[in-house]
Amino acid sequence: MAAGWEGLKAAGLLALEGTIAGVVSFGDRTAAVFQGAYDAAVAIWGSLPGREIITEIDKAAGLGNVWRPLTMVPSGGWNAFYSLFVPLAVLLLGVQLSREERFQLLPVLMGLGLFSGFVGLLQVIGDPQGPLYFYNVTNNGAAVGLFANRNHQAVLLATLFPMLAVYACAGVRSEEQAKVRGYVALAGGAVLVPLLLVTGSRAGLIVGVLGLLSAPLLYRRPAIVVPKKRKGNKLDLRWLLAGFAVICLGGLTVIMSRAEAFKRISAPDQTEDLRFKAWPYVVDMAEKYFPFGSGAGSFIEAFQIDEPYELLKPTYFNHAHNDWLETYMLLGLPGLILLGIAIYAFVRAAIAAFRAERGEGRDVPFARLGAVLLVILALGSIGDYPMRTPTLACVFALAALWLAAPRGDVAKNAGSQ
Repeated sequence: MAAGWEGLKAAGLLALEGTIAGVVSFGDRTAAVFQGAYDAAVAIWGSLPGREIITEIDKAAGLGNVWRPLTMVPSGGWNAFYSLFVPLAVLLLGVQLSREERFQLLPVLMGLGLFSGFVGLLQVIGDPQGPLYFYNVTNNGAAVGLFANRNHQAVLLATLFPMLAVYACAGVRSEEQAKVRGYVALAGGAVLVPLLLVTGSRAGLIVGVLGLLSAPLLYRRPAIVVPKKRKGNKLDLRWLLAGFAVICLGGLTVIMSRAEAFKRISAPDQTEDLRFKAWPYVVDMAEKYFPFGSGAGSFIEAFQIDEPYELLKPTYFNHAHNDWLETYMLLGLPGLILLGIAIYAFVRAAIAAFRAERGEGRDVPFARLGAVLLVILALGSIGDYPMRTPTLACVFALAALWLAAPRGDVAKNAGSQ
């Protein structure tokens, strides 16, 4: 009996030892598989264009094979990711609003822009180092308003021209309301001209002209039935007076030597501007890191690796000052694909908006306004990075909502033509 029990125990121990050995062997094989996959992933990362310098640093520091994310500057990538939360919040909140509630955001946006413009006016009148400049790194002495950069302030002001045009005509229900809104729009447009000129932004002046030219395209006389007092067509003197006022204000601003934008355009060293010098090198760097780019948020460090001697300065180059080029450099082919999809979607929506018949509602005017605002922001991004600021990123999100809101009516009207 005892001998049988000992034999059974011995057989059980042998079976247990075999099981443990099998588990250990399986674990070793699994670990080997994961280690091989890790080494392969590290090798793939190291073979990506432009990563050679990092792998050499790792070897020199004795770090061995180190797995890294796609972006060359992970902290910058996280910062770029977190910066999307502000416009994303506007999108998520905006889609929950009704169309009329989204339209009611227009006066709020206009008020914010005009307030920023008046802050800029106070800045150029006051102390260049005064408390009205809210950022340590800014264009001291320039009208930057609530921003740190004169170009961003100018782009915001440029978007106000089409906003005022739509405000003057969309959703008007009475003759008295039409008059009040019309005068508000005319007064606001007249004030915007000197506010835009004192920013000293050349890019802002260009998009400002575009915004001003878009106003007559967006404005339509409100369809209000009123008793005719006189027969015959009369020339509306309000537009003549408004045009005359704009010309006078612009001329007065130039005469008073506050039109920094004009002075900077005629400056002899315009071609020596650092950003124009840097763009060819940014293109070369984009080709170096193609097809995956150097990664989101990595511009400063990636640019410093190949920064040419003639561009070295005590200050650093924080962005390419051309968001189209910077997207190409940082995100490579995936970024270009995303841009292509966005442009295609915009063109389709904009064509539908401008082909649609304008009814009594506010869908079509606001859809057209959204299209114009997106064009202004896109053009402003050629010479700077306005949509990297939270305010203008929110303007972009709201403009996209306005453009996309009237899908039913706009598409139906466009398809019937």
